[in-house]
Amino acid sequence: MISRLPRWVEYGAFILALIAGSVNAVGLLGFTHQAISHLSGTATLVGASLTRAPLTESLHLFTILLSFILGAAFSGFFLRNRTLKLSRHYDFLLFTEGCLLMVSIWLLQDNYPAGHYVASAACGLQNALATTYSGAIVRTTHMTGIFTDLGIMLGERLRQKHFDKRKAVLFLLLITGFISGGVIGASLFSYFRFNALLMPASLCFALALSYRVYRSKMIRRR
Repeated sequence: MISRLPRWVEYGAFILALIAGSVNAVGLLGFTHQAISHLSGTATLVGASLTRAPLTESLHLFTILLSFILGAAFSGFFLRNRTLKLSRHYDFLLFTEGCLLMVSIWLLQDNYPAGHYVASAACGLQNALATTYSGAIVRTTHMTGIFTDLGIMLGERLRQKHFDKRKAVLFLLLITGFISGGVIGASLFSYFRFNALLMPASLCFALALSYRVYRSKMIRRR
């Protein structure tokens, strides 16, 4: 369960949610008001576009969906399973996410649609990275499931069932991080346009480096 996880999980989850919130804000403001960190709206747009939009628009939206899946598949290949272990490739995957966001900046500045796909792949990679640990569902790129799980917990508490305070704190940190990322991303986009993605990319690099240092220290203590 969540109680078995190390304390750094909360800090990492908050930062990852902040990264996703900022990327999504840039997507909503810069990609014709289209979300990029989650796919519910995009999947709906695919269905709607098939009835009234040019085929090129449908293909564009479908490629965004596919890119998210490929990013998640990349994480799945390296992580192999859902057990939280220091030996896993978290630092490499975070570094890769940062690189993908940097590439998307370059592409988006030149109005290449591929910039959307690369940003979507980065979000898919991140969401797969932090999906499930010890029975705790951790989604960092969208909040629907988090709000749902938190609501279920509150409903169960009204029936006098056990209330997992640490899990509730984790969910609140994810929500706070995502909203804070949206504020920061929107503010930066108004000044720097797509260069606003430099902030979440830099956080990915910093988080990867921090994890590498932490892992090295823990290995030396064994």
